[in-house]
Amino acid sequence: MSMLKWAFLEELGEISEYDQADLDALRKRILWVSLVGLFFVGMIFFRLWFLQIHKGEVYREKAENNRVRVRELAPPRGDILDRNGKELVTNKPSFNVVLVREDSNDIDGLLKKLSVVLNEDVSVLWERIREAESKQRHIPIRLQENLSWDTLAYLETHNKDFPGIRIEVFPTRYYHYGDMAAHVIGYLGEIAKSELEADDADFYRGGDLVGKMGLEKLWEKKLRGEKGRDSSEVNARGFEQQLLSHMEPVPGDEVRLTLDMELQQAAEEAMDVGEKSGAVVVMEVKTGRILVLASTPRLHLADFEGGISQANWKALQDNPKHPLINKAFQAMYPPGSTYKMVTALAGLATGVITKDTTFHCGGSIHFGNRDYHCWRKGGHGTVDLMRAISESCDVYFYQVGMKVGVDNLAKYANKLGLGLKTNALVEYEKAGIIPTREWKKKKYGVKWQDGETLSIAIGQGFNLVTPLQLCHMTAIIASGGKKYLPQLIEKVTNSEGQVTASFAPELLGELQDEEKKYLAMIREGMVEVVQGARGTARAARVPGITIAGKTGTAQVVRLEQYKHLKEENIPYKYRDHALFISFAPAEDPEIAIAVVVEHGLHGGSGAAPVAKVVMQKYFANRLAVDAIRKSVEQ
Repeated sequence: MSMLKWAFLEELGEISEYDQADLDALRKRILWVSLVGLFFVGMIFFRLWFLQIHKGEVYREKAENNRVRVRELAPPRGDILDRNGKELVTNKPSFNVVLVREDSNDIDGLLKKLSVVLNEDVSVLWERIREAESKQRHIPIRLQENLSWDTLAYLETHNKDFPGIRIEVFPTRYYHYGDMAAHVIGYLGEIAKSELEADDADFYRGGDLVGKMGLEKLWEKKLRGEKGRDSSEVNARGFEQQLLSHMEPVPGDEVRLTLDMELQQAAEEAMDVGEKSGAVVVMEVKTGRILVLASTPRLHLADFEGGISQANWKALQDNPKHPLINKAFQAMYPPGSTYKMVTALAGLATGVITKDTTFHCGGSIHFGNRDYHCWRKGGHGTVDLMRAISESCDVYFYQVGMKVGVDNLAKYANKLGLGLKTNALVEYEKAGIIPTREWKKKKYGVKWQDGETLSIAIGQGFNLVTPLQLCHMTAIIASGGKKYLPQLIEKVTNSEGQVTASFAPELLGELQDEEKKYLAMIREGMVEVVQGARGTARAARVPGITIAGKTGTAQVVRLEQYKHLKEENIPYKYRDHALFISFAPAEDPEIAIAVVVEHGLHGGSGAAPVAKVVMQKYFANRLAVDAIRKSVEQ
């Protein structure tokens, strides 16, 4: 019976109870069919909304990627120059092979052909792809860097045979002075996952190179520049058809250092003689600008290009001379007799001694239950302050140290910059150790022993300093008590030539007038160290320049079994460190120098000759003019 008839009969009231039940069942079926229909229509509309509106941007981007390829362009990294504008680090183009997986249907076959051209094992290429598995398929994966011209020409000529393979031009670092100043400059490496998560996610991508050490790390955000972007239309095989848009990358900022590269080179080459391990620091006395910051043995920066191999990294870690440490401010050494300048100042300032105070040196002094020896077994006889400094008499400074006390020694050591970070713009600078009674109690839980003060007074015991601190102390003494902030950066300039940061000399403070008077006495004694007939650093003399200095020998370990051996027969690692600090010209100081030669035995013979080379280089023009003038006068 039709629905129309059912409705008509229902209207007339002629439908039976049985007929009414059939009608209700039919209505329910119609309702369910309608609901099911509405549900599926709703699902269709929901799916359309989900695809076109909610996920519209994603699918538009995917569709666009099939036609348009967006490629990031690495910016040229900022140059690093020395104080005279000499280029230390610039950029050179590196031609790299990259794979766009989206554009290759047979990656395995492609890699087999490519491995022959690149002379690389297929497994190595696959490993690089697996490492980038999480990247989107249209993002290039770098397979090999620094292609030779022959390989580059072959791939460009036969590019149709290598679908998905592209040549990427990438700026890499070029070191004009090789490995000179390697610890200062630092190196680049591929950004780690932890760095990628913690750093600027809007800028960095996996595979980007970032500073890992030195200035490259400290000034990463200034040196890196801003990325550019290319949009190109591609065909079904991924080959570019036309360039749609182009945004040039912005080069990184140029960083000009206070280093004098000729002086740096002279210092490092002097340390190379005999393969010395240690550090050289040179500073302008009147500004605090650092002219040399050398650490040896040097790092080979070329080993880090494209990522250092595990074998090379392990060799660096296992090297007993610790080349990974910047010894200028990350390594700590006992200051040895260079610390006697602190003891002298403390003695004068506290009134314990005067310039004319004398002590007798018979070769040793007895204190407590032991003898404390002077370096000269027969002793120096009766000595005053000037002779004690020039001949480095240990007994004299034992006596002064006992009278002054360890806490006063620490007070004046801090005034001269020891035991404190210099706050120069360097990474992981060590503060060193200048002990006090409180320090030992806190560190070891036991009280200070008076006998320990004698060792402290001559720069042994718990004392530890960095070469940068020693140079800073020397500059403070040379300047008559002015403490300048050590500076390594002169200025930073952006790609448009605008100076975005500059660093003028910063005077941190000065010693008191009375203390300045005592520094003058100490300087007089330091002149005798180099220029005097019995000075311990006569090897540092440069005719025509009055040099002041102080030698130091820092005991590494006290081993009785080597006591009677000749020095050259003592194992290298047990030999004493050699130290030398100096400034010149003594009449009007311009530069201060600190040299530490690890296991170099004696400051006068191991470290002073290095300082002499630096002095000769710094004063070369002045000495040449003086020589010409004298020849004319004659």
